[in-house]
Amino acid sequence: MKLSARIMLISLSALTFAALSGSAAAETEWQKQHPRRAEVNHRLDHQDKRINRERKEGEINKQQARELHQQDRAIRQQERADARQNHGHITKQEQKTLNQEENTVSKEIGK
Repeated sequence: MKLSARIMLISLSALTFAALSGSAAAETEWQKQHPRRAEVNHRLDHQDKRINRERKEGEINKQQARELHQQDRAIRQQERADARQNHGHITKQEQKTLNQEENTVSKEIGK
């Protein structure tokens, strides 16, 4: 391998490593300590944005958006209640149940 190609490969590898390290550092301490809750809440945040986008684009009406947001709020409340029962964490089974509930709401968005 030529020297210039080797230098380019090393530089590219270093940049990739730096980019990946930066995104890992962006993870908060709370997310590190509560990965299941972080995943559930990330999905809820994403669904909230999808509901708002669908409402803005006219795919769903105001009442539908309100009901979808209400369902998501109920899921978030359940996630918090589950966590209170387990010292701030949720179990794998609780995460699975919450994800199934999120899947149901997700299918209703943009029908």
